[in-house]
Amino acid sequence: MLAVFQLSLNRVDWLSKAAIDDVFGGAPEEVTRPALFIFGFAMLALVTRVASRWFIFNAGRDAEYELRALLLHRLHRLGTAFYRTMSAGEIMSRSTGDLQQVRLLLGFGVLNVINVFFAFASALQVMLRVSVKLTLVSFVTLPAMIVLTRAFSRRMFLYTRKNQEALGKLSEVLQTNLAGVRVVRSFALEQRERRRFDVANAAYLEASLALARLRGLMFPLVGAASAVGVIGFFWYGAALLLRAPDDGGITRGSFFAFWLAYGRMMWPMIALGFSIAIVQRGRAGYARLKEVFDALPEVTDGPLPAPATVSGRITVRGLSFAYGDRKVVDDVTFDVPAGKSIAVVGRTGSGKSTLAMLLARLLPTPAGTVQIDGNDVCDLPLSAVRRAIGYAQQDAFLFSTTVSRNIGFCLDECESEASSLRIRDASREAQVLEEALGLPEQFDTVVGERGVQLSGGQKQRIALARALVREPKVLVLDDPLSAVDAKTEAAILDAIDRQAEHRTVVLVTHRVAAASRCDAIIVLDEGRVLEQGTHDELVAAGGLYAAFAEEQSAKSELDAVDVDEPPAAQAAAAPSEVAV
Repeated sequence: MLAVFQLSLNRVDWLSKAAIDDVFGGAPEEVTRPALFIFGFAMLALVTRVASRWFIFNAGRDAEYELRALLLHRLHRLGTAFYRTMSAGEIMSRSTGDLQQVRLLLGFGVLNVINVFFAFASALQVMLRVSVKLTLVSFVTLPAMIVLTRAFSRRMFLYTRKNQEALGKLSEVLQTNLAGVRVVRSFALEQRERRRFDVANAAYLEASLALARLRGLMFPLVGAASAVGVIGFFWYGAALLLRAPDDGGITRGSFFAFWLAYGRMMWPMIALGFSIAIVQRGRAGYARLKEVFDALPEVTDGPLPAPATVSGRITVRGLSFAYGDRKVVDDVTFDVPAGKSIAVVGRTGSGKSTLAMLLARLLPTPAGTVQIDGNDVCDLPLSAVRRAIGYAQQDAFLFSTTVSRNIGFCLDECESEASSLRIRDASREAQVLEEALGLPEQFDTVVGERGVQLSGGQKQRIALARALVREPKVLVLDDPLSAVDAKTEAAILDAIDRQAEHRTVVLVTHRVAAASRCDAIIVLDEGRVLEQGTHDELVAAGGLYAAFAEEQSAKSELDAVDVDEPPAAQAAAAPSEVAV
């Protein structure tokens, strides 16, 4: 398209020459024919120009669409190691600003670079046919323009990269402040966070100004170089115009055709500085996006097909895992028959949550260590493992949508009657049905960003209902009831027990009362299985679990005394405490 566009303008140049020479040559009646051809080729140039811009710009938009979809797919596949090193604000900066720069590169940048090539080739052909000497004089500053362009190109890339990195840091500060706005307010640290934002904002401003100064220096220098060439053209072109064609001169038509071709070539050359800025911004943006695309997923699909049915039998053999050099799970082994339950207890930092994530393959589970129904989870498709396992964690995350859509997140259609029944059944099992019905819009109530309108216990129970709604064969609960009172927790576990024959449960908990309901218990200490057995067996053994049970029993008795003691007795005790 661009080649046809430039060839059409090439013909316009020559036809203009013929028309002007006819006028000044005493044959104005001959102008009609070239004028009609000029109009025809001008219309062809118009159509091809619009079509080329449409095709190339649309290709840039399509590439942006595909890159954005690929980026989300990649982000879904990447594991916790990636998200520990890159913040949400930085990811958002790359997903928006950097992607826009790549789109401009593939659209306007490609269009202008290709146009420069065809314009140069087409115009040069006209200029050389008019006068080789005039062409050389007009190109006297072309080497300087090329040198300037190459000199600024590398620095433009580096300055653009710094600018986009500074924008990423600014986005990170803004995102963390928005996510933690209640924490900032509760500690009255608005001024400190504003200063932190000002530092990031100032860094971005300085990077933007540095880039603007570089561009502000490049464009005038390239423009000045081209202006010298224009001066040379008019100086030497006027001298040739004053000579007769037989004496090495040129006609008025040739002068005008040369000027048209020269202007057609010089504008893209001058705009090449702007194109370089777009190309370098696009390169910097793509380099930052490539860091995401090059990041390798920690957890990948296995080679085997998904099993036709899943009963839920779990086998763990010699499971170990480390974050870097720090081992958090060390040679863990246990079995859970289908339809049975096991509790995992231990001190804070003993590896309980890591073990739960390994079972759900949210972390890279070592091959041969975890099996479901005898199948190594590393050999199965991730979708099959995730469908078989329902996972609920302590830090419940809710989307900024309705209660219904949060619970039915894994369902294809939340609004259907069948889905609504499943959502109500799951919320009833999670003991959140009555509270959901008590909300202003019931299940259609929007919970706000991260469930800001709900209490911690409500968020945990909605997240638990989300894990239950899929009716998984294995339910991994990573202390998802820590913000729920003991009575509600007992009711939830009762409901889960009623479905025990259809579901295998792995319960990570710090409450002995909850652990005692399970068929078996393992006690982790520094990542290793310290004790294993039933509640009665472990209490009788007098080990760490027995210590937990005794401590929590004493605390429960003390809380009961505090609650049951009449106010009069408390008032009577106060004077003696003062006297002491």
